[in-house]
Amino acid sequence: MALDDDIRTLSGVALFQSLADEQLRLLAFGADKVRLPSGQRLYREGDIADSAFVVTDGRIGLYHSRDGRLNMVGRVEAGEIVSELALIAESQRLTEAIALADSQLLRLDRKSFKRILEEYPEIAASLYDRIADDLQAMVERLERLSSHFEN
Repeated sequence: MALDDDIRTLSGVALFQSLADEQLRLLAFGADKVRLPSGQRLYREGDIADSAFVVTDGRIGLYHSRDGRLNMVGRVEAGEIVSELALIAESQRLTEAIALADSQLLRLDRKSFKRILEEYPEIAASLYDRIADDLQAMVERLERLSSHFEN
């Protein structure tokens, strides 16, 4: 995928819609491309979260481990982001991510993302607000799902 294709993909991600072309270009330039065959794990629950992933092609299943079994808690489709919180905070992965189909992703590391925010501080507040809103929505979804995991 060419840099222009990566920029176009990133511009469609809700988190990055407020970024200008120059900012998207910097983000795309610093991204690593990841190919993931169907069934391969992207990361494990509890791993250190130092990057987010934008799915450019394919699908990723998100799983939570309980009693040694994986339970699917979500799917991420092309054009969506996985683990966006890792872009702004040191944390651990809250889920396990496994390719549901042959997939291609862009890996965005926290260090590069923070450099962009330092260079363009005017966008930092809107991005942080969007991440906070997304995190709140995720917490609400998890609260609705929690009854499925209670004994």
